[in-house]
Amino acid sequence: MSVLPSDSAYRWSRENYSTTRRQVDIWQAVLTLLLYLWLDGKKWSYPGGKTDEARSRRRRSRAIWLRETLLNLGPTFIKVGQLFSTRADLFPAEYVEELSKLQDKVPAFSYDRVEAIIEAEFGKTIPELYQFFDPTPLAAASLGQVHRAQLKTGEEVVVKIQRPGLRKLFEIDLAILRQIANRYQNHPKWGKGRDWIGIYDECRRILYEEVDYLNEGRNADTFRRNFRDDPQVIVPRIYWRYTSPRVLTLEYAPGIKVNHYEALEVAGLDRKEIAHIGARTYLQQILTNGFFHADPHPGNLAVSPDGGLIFYDFGMMGQIQPVTRSKLMRTFFGVAQKDADEVVQSLVDLGALVPTGDMGPVRRSVQYMLDNFMDQPFNAHTDVSIASISDDLYELAYDQPFRFPATFTFVLRAFSTLEGLGKGLDPDFNFMEVAKPFATEMMSGNGSPLETGGDIISQIGRQAAQVSNTALGLPRRIDDTIDKLERGDIRIRVRSQETDRLLRRLGSVNMGTNYVLLAGSFVLSATLLLISGKGWLALGMGVLAAVAVGAFIRVLLRINRTEQMF
Repeated sequence: MSVLPSDSAYRWSRENYSTTRRQVDIWQAVLTLLLYLWLDGKKWSYPGGKTDEARSRRRRSRAIWLRETLLNLGPTFIKVGQLFSTRADLFPAEYVEELSKLQDKVPAFSYDRVEAIIEAEFGKTIPELYQFFDPTPLAAASLGQVHRAQLKTGEEVVVKIQRPGLRKLFEIDLAILRQIANRYQNHPKWGKGRDWIGIYDECRRILYEEVDYLNEGRNADTFRRNFRDDPQVIVPRIYWRYTSPRVLTLEYAPGIKVNHYEALEVAGLDRKEIAHIGARTYLQQILTNGFFHADPHPGNLAVSPDGGLIFYDFGMMGQIQPVTRSKLMRTFFGVAQKDADEVVQSLVDLGALVPTGDMGPVRRSVQYMLDNFMDQPFNAHTDVSIASISDDLYELAYDQPFRFPATFTFVLRAFSTLEGLGKGLDPDFNFMEVAKPFATEMMSGNGSPLETGGDIISQIGRQAAQVSNTALGLPRRIDDTIDKLERGDIRIRVRSQETDRLLRRLGSVNMGTNYVLLAGSFVLSATLLLISGKGWLALGMGVLAAVAVGAFIRVLLRINRTEQMF
């Protein structure tokens, strides 16, 4: 096994880290980012012109720079970047995509520090607690690293140890981030419509929850209970006797990483079945349990020898409260009925959409998505995917007053990641096909308009609705049209040909007058220069006067053509 590199080269990993030095490092990165953003807004900074393609390339390069800068700034900023990758309402798509690639590529810390932390947490040395403890870590991440071990009772375990000095580093970094949030909140451009202080508080809460290993252990126990009757879902057991806020001991559950496709083939495992298990388990987490794994990247998912799906790392979990789920149901119903009004209102109630004075553009955007996506067939050959829907939602969120709460963006990110993994496992995998029965069942159980039961009253009600729609169709369409006019969804343009002709004539006459004035000025200048004996300059002015006269003649011809057209 290769030895992971040491973290001693990083200033932030030192025990007595300088607060002043940290402020310099962070503010240098922030000011550089501000400089880049300022330059990106200037046309002259684009050598070939400020085209859409050039702006997209520039945003991509800036996003890559930001990702690498956050990696160099260490654990706090790696996690903040990962959290920001779920906030498509704050950043353009290029930044969201690059930040979602942030991985915990942080070197390991020394075994001496591991020994000191374990002894400080339990009051016992490693030999007193474990029969065997591998000094070489299996993996190192931004918040901690994992070692393989064996308990005195013989159980094979892995021990997750928190990075030393992490909370102290958090205190320094979060204090600086608070200053940055205040600065952005009061910014005339970037502070408008953004709750940077609220975003800071959300990041702070999530960070401190993730470094509390007792909380992670409780999350793992809850997750395992939710799938206790499902043999295809494996959650490592927590050994609470050997667990503390900074040390987590859990069952050793080895497996093949879910994206190691060749290894899965060699092991004789059904990749198509694995993709289906992943989609099914996540739908159960979201739609049934309301408690879901918020970071399902390939490093946190593995496949057991018998084809079960192993989940790791329960530090970042999402939870959907019952009241929120009921509001989500209203959104589902609106989507099923292609009712943009219902969808928009439900998003306002959920806090995912900030109401503005004119909601017409937002409503039209939602209606466009409903008409285009819901009409597409759900099969393996369609271009409709979770990723494409997420991309369009992100674009919509960035351009419109959407404020997706972290829970919903975690859900979208999880589904997009799972769809990518599913298609890697099975090229014909379609997440929407797996999701359709779950959504139908969920909506049917809540009295959805999609309900297909054989209840006679329901059937009579549907038939009566169809008759009434036919009988009253015309008045209803008129009412709908009036409603759209009131909302501003329909604009009436009145065009008068006579007015257009007069406006064109007036514009041409004004332009002709300008050319006449220019020609006269050039002729006068040429005359004065000729009298002064500056013949060449006088000739130049004469040429300019001729150009102005030519332009005046062209205007006269244009006026003549316009008159003939009408």
